[in-house]
Amino acid sequence: MASPSENNEKQATFQRETQDFTQHTPMMQQYLGIKAQHPNTLLFYRMGDFYELFFDDADRAAQLLGITLTTRGQSNQQPVRMAGVPVHSVDQYLARLVKAGESVAICEQMGEAGVNRAPIERKVIRVVTPGTLTDSGLLPEREERCLAAVAPAELPGRVAVAWMSVASGSCLACDLHLADLAAHLQAMQCVELLVPESLAPRLASLLADSVACTRLADWHFEAARAGRRLRERLGVQSLEGFEIGHSPGLQAASCALIDYAARSTGLEDDGQVSYLQGIRLWRGEAYMVVDPVARRNLELTTTLQGESTPTLLSRLDRCSTSAGSRLLRHRILNPVRDLGLIASRQRQLEEAAGLLETNAQTLLAGLADFERIATRIALASIRPRELVALRQGLAKLPGLAGHLGEAFAEECAALRVDPRIVELLGQRLSEEPPATLRDGGVIREGFDADLDELRSLDRDSGQFLAAYEQRERERSGIANLKVGYNAVHGYFIEVSQGQLARIPSDYRRRQTLKNAERFITPELKTFEDRAVSARERALARERQLYEDLLRELQNHVLALQKAGQAVACVDLAFALAARAIASRWCKPEFEPTPMLQVEQGRHPVLEDVVEAFTPNDCMLDARQTMAVITGPNMGGKSTFMRQNALIVLMAHCGFLVPAQRCVLGVFDRIFTRVGASDDLAGGRSTFMVEMTEAAAILHHASERSLVVMDEIGRGTSTYDGLALAQAIAERLATTNRSLALFATHYFELTRLAAQKAGVVNLHLAAIEHRGTIRFLHQVREGPASRSYGIQVARLAGLPTAVTRRATQILEGFERMRQESLTQPDLFLDLPNISESNPPGLETGEAPIQEERTAAEQDSAIAQILATTDADALTPREALELIYRLKALSPLRPEAPSTPARSHPG
Repeated sequence: MASPSENNEKQATFQRETQDFTQHTPMMQQYLGIKAQHPNTLLFYRMGDFYELFFDDADRAAQLLGITLTTRGQSNQQPVRMAGVPVHSVDQYLARLVKAGESVAICEQMGEAGVNRAPIERKVIRVVTPGTLTDSGLLPEREERCLAAVAPAELPGRVAVAWMSVASGSCLACDLHLADLAAHLQAMQCVELLVPESLAPRLASLLADSVACTRLADWHFEAARAGRRLRERLGVQSLEGFEIGHSPGLQAASCALIDYAARSTGLEDDGQVSYLQGIRLWRGEAYMVVDPVARRNLELTTTLQGESTPTLLSRLDRCSTSAGSRLLRHRILNPVRDLGLIASRQRQLEEAAGLLETNAQTLLAGLADFERIATRIALASIRPRELVALRQGLAKLPGLAGHLGEAFAEECAALRVDPRIVELLGQRLSEEPPATLRDGGVIREGFDADLDELRSLDRDSGQFLAAYEQRERERSGIANLKVGYNAVHGYFIEVSQGQLARIPSDYRRRQTLKNAERFITPELKTFEDRAVSARERALARERQLYEDLLRELQNHVLALQKAGQAVACVDLAFALAARAIASRWCKPEFEPTPMLQVEQGRHPVLEDVVEAFTPNDCMLDARQTMAVITGPNMGGKSTFMRQNALIVLMAHCGFLVPAQRCVLGVFDRIFTRVGASDDLAGGRSTFMVEMTEAAAILHHASERSLVVMDEIGRGTSTYDGLALAQAIAERLATTNRSLALFATHYFELTRLAAQKAGVVNLHLAAIEHRGTIRFLHQVREGPASRSYGIQVARLAGLPTAVTRRATQILEGFERMRQESLTQPDLFLDLPNISESNPPGLETGEAPIQEERTAAEQDSAIAQILATTDADALTPREALELIYRLKALSPLRPEAPSTPARSHPG
């Protein structure tokens, strides 16, 4: 029984359908009636070989696709604006529209031309939205595109979320804090979120533009109807087996999600969703949390610049199948905490490593995407060539399963699909079918006698007509008699006016021309009745046989989905094993206590890029929870911290890790605060973003968290930043007690090692020679002696005069800091620091000096000599230096005086 809200919605739909379109042409009346049912989508209205868009839809499509906007005729006394795309290339246009966030309703012709010039019957067969893509031409092969729905949960501040990959049929649900919604949707690769109208304003600011939101009326999320609808859709009597029977919120979100997916993919309103693999409850506590900030800073799937390479994913992805690549992405984004599951994945890697010399990987190469193909079979949208790929792939599975051992026991069972599927496809499908069913030639010759006869008529009609024409010439004695075909009048025998007296008696006049007559015979009429529509009837028969084939295959959808998951798992294990062996990675060991011990660790991405990567050790545990890391810019601090975070993440994914040995505890989260960035659109400065991320770490980091912090407090004044950095470091060390890598240029923070238990100093080594710096990239105990910032600036190409002046200013700051506790002012004149080009030198005049003692003069001269790089001086600078030293010298000669003349006495 429909709820009142459903009845209201149906009434509104009826009102839209019965709007007064009488002033429009019949075709426009049909179009506007269909458009009224899909007001928020672009309607692709099939007209022969084109999908046409009209009015506002045409304007929008022309703008987004760059296609021609035209006007043709009038309807309701207004010009009809229209734009169209060819049917045969529609996928490329759909892909561009979906990428732009648009939804498209596909309206197909459902019959032949009607009587009394009525429009052909048309119907929307599916709605393409960002989250409901199933076509292989629209989906990225190696990424998921998930649809999600959110509903209020039972507890305040929480929401119920359900999400599914429509292309593969997997569906999950959980409830979580509202503040965690955006991060969770990103980790699940959700691109479209269904939101009830009442909740939409609250979510708008929270989600921003992170996901496309589709608003639905609240009744779609009513808990009272959700249970009944879900049981209908899933074909079950109870929801207890899906672990959501206790939660009205989870049922509401799941119901709205599945109903929307069913409507969009053209399934019946109350029918079962045959491609849906049930609903599983997502247990967040089983996963290590890697929030969006950490995913970005660690460059898991995209670089900081938004590129797809070089990243951890691109480094690890050597999968032979697209399903394996998708599984790899999912595991990287969702590392687990279950030691049993981690151990199981490690065993698979070890077994796969021993099978790399076999032809198992060869069998994996080119395998069909079984999961996605199964969904398209269930939706009856599968293309013939995809079925051929399925047939070829299924034939390889027994051989693949034969190579696998105990570690892949579950996968082997899933790979042993019913052999009748291969037989079915082999008996009915031709060896090399065309791309689409409408091209014909999909069903194998010899399978269906009726189809073979129709094809023979179509194929052999020319041969028959040539032989018939020759027989009629011989029978009638008319040498110029012709047999032909006309689209209007059909087949005919054409005889010139001068030969009409010789025609046989069974000729019946069909058409009169100026100089000839056209006739038909009973034999030719019989052939016409069979042949004139042979091709159309052959295509119709082939379509029927193809649909029969899909109906039989739909009984095996679940088995094909499980086989696809097994292939992905096996493929990923082989790819990771090959990478680990080639790169000499080790199996991490887990301990019950929080710790991270890495011997000769390396960065999994950079070790493949840098010619000679320098490995380093890392040791954090209950006695040594925080390492304060100092050293020069470009010395390798960020690389060292990131590589250890990536090693922790890879270990929790069940991967081998780039190290000689690795022992670690089970972590609950990885936090990162790395680099400088701003959020101009959100009105947040670089420093505000920095402090926001630091606040999140301090509020949520636990003893089982790994914290990576790089250069905190650099976005404000020196002492403010230093104070904040020290307070944050102290909080992490004493309250959060997280295992932390804390990089800084504030050397004052190195004193924490003596003040706080569990804090140690590390530094990245570098050496300086003749004003240049060489980075050793070696992590050593103790604090760095200096920052080498000016030397790095010189490497960056800063003018020599600027770096020399910076050296002078730096020395002045250091003297002021020793003399005063106040913060130096960059705009005050610094004592004893002269510009390299003092006034007066241009004229050769010595600068005016104040009265100085000899000791002060000696000190000033020594200061200048100590800060002068003689090898870097130009001739003019050397001359200027001489003048400066001469002006300061106590031996400077006085101006000669005029001697007194002696007067004669």
